[in-house]
Amino acid sequence: MKRRTILGMGLAAGLMAASSMAAQAAGEKIAIVTPYLAQPGTQFYVEAFQAKAKEFGWEVNVIDTKGDVAAAVGRIEDAANQKVSAIVINVDPSQVQAGLETAKAAGVPVFGMDAGATPLLVTNVTSNGYSMAADTASYVVNRIGGKGKVVMFVFDAFPPVQQRGVIADAIFKNNPDIKVLDRVTPDVQDGGIADSRAKMEAILTANPDKGSISAVWAAWDQPALGALQAIEAAGRGDEGIVITGIDANPEARAAIAKGGSFEASMAQDFKGIGATTAEAVKRHLGGEKIKQGVIYVPTKLITAANVKD
Repeated sequence: MKRRTILGMGLAAGLMAASSMAAQAAGEKIAIVTPYLAQPGTQFYVEAFQAKAKEFGWEVNVIDTKGDVAAAVGRIEDAANQKVSAIVINVDPSQVQAGLETAKAAGVPVFGMDAGATPLLVTNVTSNGYSMAADTASYVVNRIGGKGKVVMFVFDAFPPVQQRGVIADAIFKNNPDIKVLDRVTPDVQDGGIADSRAKMEAILTANPDKGSISAVWAAWDQPALGALQAIEAAGRGDEGIVITGIDANPEARAAIAKGGSFEASMAQDFKGIGATTAEAVKRHLGGEKIKQGVIYVPTKLITAANVKD
């Protein structure tokens, strides 16, 4: 009888502990800090994270610094000092290192959601930028027969996008008959479409002859869409200028489906990135040691052949 009583007490204690852990998990407070909420991809990440957080019973505070990377440092520090359960960032870690150091000192774990890798993050959940850039740049090379002039739209201030530019540069340089005509960094405060259009208009004016521009490679879809608008507005949509992007957002898919100059984009699983980040946070808060510094979510090349799938 005494042994049964002891076992019963042990079982009850275990159930109470499990119940307490579940209650604690349900009450987690998570801060998401990003300067890039104007970007459709970031919006999808955040929405997917919020959906998972609701399922887990978490409270999520989304902090948008509206393109101001420096302000993100202070918002990370604020969240750390408020002792939130975890912080999720969508910004270059090297640009907010002071904030990450504050979080570390406060014992608050920080996760990257399409950010960059650093020991100050538990992990970074993202797409494989190297393979996405390789696929789209190789698509351009094949479509223009390994020769011609290419305009590149890049954004080196954000590691996931900077990586794409590095790979595309390498692939184009590996083809001696391909010349990078211009390497453009657009203003991204409005997402990048308007400024990319303006910059592409200037490039078209400087290169007026048919065939003087063979392709536009963009590190994400907004510049590709801006370039498309400029090309069509200039009446040069029938020149065969090949445009590729990365993200395969709804506007890009619609452009690809039309069968014009915008031919291909890489579909990132934005919802998968957001949901996987939430899962990583849950695992860590549950006591699991996450060994991967980067967790990759699969991508897919979208062309006219599969855009409607």
